[in-house]
Amino acid sequence: MQTNSATAAPARPVLAAVDGSEHSLRTLDWALDTARTRGAELYVAHVRPDAPRIHAHGEALAPPPGGQGDPVLEAVRERLAGRADLPPVTCVSRDGTPSATLIELAAGAQLLVMGSRGLGGFASLLLGSNSRVCAAQSPCPVVVVPHTARLVTQEAAGQAPVRDPGRDPGGERRIVLGLAPDETSEDVVDFAFAEARRRGAVLQVVSTHLVPLSSLTLVGSLVAERGGGYPPGTAGAEATETARELAENQRTRLQPYLTRHYPDVTVEAVVAPGDPAGRLVTASQRAELIVVGRHRRRLRANSLLMGSVSNAVLLHALCPVAVVPVQG
Repeated sequence: MQTNSATAAPARPVLAAVDGSEHSLRTLDWALDTARTRGAELYVAHVRPDAPRIHAHGEALAPPPGGQGDPVLEAVRERLAGRADLPPVTCVSRDGTPSATLIELAAGAQLLVMGSRGLGGFASLLLGSNSRVCAAQSPCPVVVVPHTARLVTQEAAGQAPVRDPGRDPGGERRIVLGLAPDETSEDVVDFAFAEARRRGAVLQVVSTHLVPLSSLTLVGSLVAERGGGYPPGTAGAEATETARELAENQRTRLQPYLTRHYPDVTVEAVVAPGDPAGRLVTASQRAELIVVGRHRRRLRANSLLMGSVSNAVLLHALCPVAVVPVQG
C-alpha cells in the first residue's frame, strides 16, 4: 500500500515487522506514530518462514510484488484503511528466516520496530528468538514493544502497578536513558536526546552504582544509631563518595548535549545505588521508551551478546525498549 504525503520522506524509512499476530498489529501502531514523528516513510514487512511454494512444474513461486495476496499484509491494509495523517506506507513480503531477513532489510532503515514475541512464541516467553537476534545484530537501532501479557502477568503478581504508558505522575511524557558515563557510546546518548526532542518528552538519565548487600545492612545500623549521617570511613560514607563521583561524571558527559546539541530538551538526572537493569525496569512503569546500548565487545559478527543490562531490560521492561548499536 502506498499513500501520498506532502512532506518528502527521508532516504531511510522506519521498518515495522508484522507476522499476523494481534501483538504485531499493535506494534505497527507504535511504528506508525514513530514514522510520523520522524517525517519518515514506513515499510511494513512480513517475512514468511515457510519454504518457497512450488507449483505443478516444480518451479519456486516468488512472493507477489508489494505483498499482494499475502493475508497478513491484507490485514495491515484493512487496519490502516481510512486513517488520517498516515505517513507514506509501503508493504513488502519476503520468504525466508524472519530474523535474518529483517536484519538484511534493516540495513536500509533508520529504525526497526518489532514485537517482543510473535505467533511462534510460547505464552510464557518474555522475549522471542527473532526479537533477541534482531536486537543483537541489526545494523540500525531496534525498538522492541513488549507483549501485553507481560504487563498483565506482572500486575497480577503485584510486581507492577497499572501504568499510564509514557506518562509520569505529573502527566509529562518521559523517555529514560540508561547511562554509564564511562561506557555508553555517543550513538546511544544522541539517540535518546533526539527521540526526546521529537516527542516533546522529558529525558530521564539514570546512572547507578553498586553497593554490597553487607554494606547496606551495616550502614542502616550505623545511621539508626547516629540519628542520620554516615560515620567517616564506613561503607555508607564510601557509597556517598561514589555517588558524588558518578554524579560529576554524569554531568560532564551530558554537558555538551545540554548546552550545544539539545538545549531545548528537559533532562532529569538520576544517580542511585542498585542494579542498573532493575532501576530501568522500574522506570519503565512510567516511561514511553527505555534507551540502552548494545554490547561493544563482539567476538563474532553473529554474536547474540547485547550486554547483561540490555538483555534484562528487554526481558522485563513494561514499555518499548530501544537497543542502539555502536556505529563504526
